[in-house]
Amino acid sequence: MKGQWKWPETAKMWQFLGQYKYVLIVIAVGIALLLLPSGGKKRVAEEAGIAGAQEDFNLEELETKLSQTLSQVEGAGQVTVTLTVKSGMEQVLASDRSTSVSGDNSTVDDQTVVLSTGSGEEAVLITKRYPTFQGALVVCQGADNPEIRLLITQAVASLTGLGSDRITVCKGT
Repeated sequence: MKGQWKWPETAKMWQFLGQYKYVLIVIAVGIALLLLPSGGKKRVAEEAGIAGAQEDFNLEELETKLSQTLSQVEGAGQVTVTLTVKSGMEQVLASDRSTSVSGDNSTVDDQTVVLSTGSGEEAVLITKRYPTFQGALVVCQGADNPEIRLLITQAVASLTGLGSDRITVCKGT
């Protein structure tokens, strides 16, 4: 048949599709999920980090919760935890920077980006930087037992991100 074009190696193509059909299905589902709508303006506002719904960092509350949790370690007895932080909680807000140059002088103007809502205006929060811990002091009744001391040190290290060299466990009364 002259003038009719035939797909070259059709059998090899079907063999390829049959061999990788599950991979192709996963890719197709992923593309379909990316094309779905994100859920409206409310979700976009939440993802943008509007400063309205903030959870604050409370050091005393964390120390109390950590003390209560560590008191439940068998053999630890009553536990008191004191944490020190390098700096307080910091919020990074979106800002609009404009620079104006006149002659030899240049002026930089930073303005915080705000989002108008039904109840007023709120600053757009880019990220929150939680405090980094500097050290921990743990006073517990069972600290004379090396096994308990190790367990307490490992627990505090895993919860705070501190190295064991920055955690001191002392025996209490």
